[in-house]
Amino acid sequence: MSAYIALLRSVNVGGTGTLPMAALKAMGEDAGFAKVRTFIASGNLLFESKLSEPGVKRALEKRVQAFAGRPIRVLVRTAAEMEAIAKANPFPKTDPARTVAIFLDDAPPKNLLATVKGQTQEEIKPGKREIYVHYGPGIGATKLRIPASENGTARNLNTVRKLAALAAGP
Repeated sequence: MSAYIALLRSVNVGGTGTLPMAALKAMGEDAGFAKVRTFIASGNLLFESKLSEPGVKRALEKRVQAFAGRPIRVLVRTAAEMEAIAKANPFPKTDPARTVAIFLDDAPPKNLLATVKGQTQEEIKPGKREIYVHYGPGIGATKLRIPASENGTARNLNTVRKLAALAAGP
């Protein structure tokens, strides 16, 4: 069995995609996952499964769509991948609450930085299947647009570290 973290996009954010975490946990259990638990009400599910990453993704996306009545993207990482993402943070001396990893299904495009719009004080670095962004003075006033992130979902580095620790076990 592999330990996984599933990150749902657009769940309980800005009033769209409301999905109670108890319902998300039940969906994981219905999919046959073991040791299913959620972390904060923003669409984070931790569990173990014998399925591959694509199998986990399909199983959850099917159940979430049935619940929500529309497709909701699910991004999946193993516990080891989440730990590596936390450790690879290219902005280690910045406030982890102002630094995010934007999770993608695939590697960021090679022309990532050329496609960015509205960048002022933000710092951006591509990762393996994520984009790291440090929002300088804060995310609230940013005008930053990253086209490659449109189908991704972001978590700040505090959350990434906590998910990695929880997935690693006691």
